[in-house]
Amino acid sequence: MERAEAGEINSNECENESRKKKMSEEFEANTMDSLVDMPFATVDIQDDCRITDEPQINLKRSQENEWIKSDQVKKRKKKQKDYQPNYFLSIPITNKEIIKGIKIVQNAIIQQDERLAKAMVSDGSFHITLLVMQLLNEDEVNIGIDALLELKPFIEELLQGKHLTLPFQGIGTFGNQVGFVKLAEGDHINSLLEIAETANRTFQEKGILAGDGRSFKPHLTFMKLSKSPWLRKNGVKKIDPDLYEKFISHRFGEEMLYRIDLCSMLKKKQSNGYYHCESSIVIGEKNRGEPDDAELVRLSKRLVENAVLKAVQQYLEETQNKNKPGEGSSVKTEAADRNGNDNENNRK
Repeated sequence: MERAEAGEINSNECENESRKKKMSEEFEANTMDSLVDMPFATVDIQDDCRITDEPQINLKRSQENEWIKSDQVKKRKKKQKDYQPNYFLSIPITNKEIIKGIKIVQNAIIQQDERLAKAMVSDGSFHITLLVMQLLNEDEVNIGIDALLELKPFIEELLQGKHLTLPFQGIGTFGNQVGFVKLAEGDHINSLLEIAETANRTFQEKGILAGDGRSFKPHLTFMKLSKSPWLRKNGVKKIDPDLYEKFISHRFGEEMLYRIDLCSMLKKKQSNGYYHCESSIVIGEKNRGEPDDAELVRLSKRLVENAVLKAVQQYLEETQNKNKPGEGSSVKTEAADRNGNDNENNRK
């Protein structure tokens, strides 16, 4: 057998390589032609393999973030537009001296203009508003209750075991439309302001729309013309300062911060005239011999709820015991056995 010379070997190898290359190109072309007919033929290979242009991705993400932010702003504006407070945090006024003094002022004003009797706030409703908010359903009310409970340790830490005394002196109005007893100047205002700011922040952090956009000015309202549209129709458009002139610097007394209530503006008031109360926190101990009417009502309600709850639990336990497997069936089995034995004895 003759061996091929070196030149012939190189020539054959070149031909083989050329043939392989040509076959490979034909195979690739045929493959691509067949891929065109596949369902994913129009898919961008770069996208499909996650090979993307980084600047374009960042641009798209930036645009998406802008759209999201814009949508959130629109929703927030819509919520603010629809915002109508229906609940509030109340510091109830229970000092009988203060209540008596306010009633004297109210009577003095009514004697000068009987029509204003329709504008007077009932003595059971006297309070300081700490914060207003909107709670649209039971879930939001429960969130509001949780927020109120979170305030208690903060307030007690702020006061450090001391009582926060609120002295009332003088009369003022908001635009001659709302008449109120002023809170006298002093450090107590700063403490009350700090409590109000913390309450606002606590409720808002829980997603509740709260506050009214105005600076906090603690006051004790005793009359407001908006209580009766009839007044404006009959010519009473403002509260004349001359009506309360002699009480302009009157000292009404002091109220100690003892309780903060979460109250409804719209639900039916209690029998004592105070607002419907969802929940309360008690701050420290109050030095007095007897609880006020609102506390008695709240205590009675809690006792009834506890009694009902206990009765329901007892009923459930008894029902579960009756339905336990084995117990009821064993009784029936024993009864059946006795009946069977009796029948056998009768036969005998």
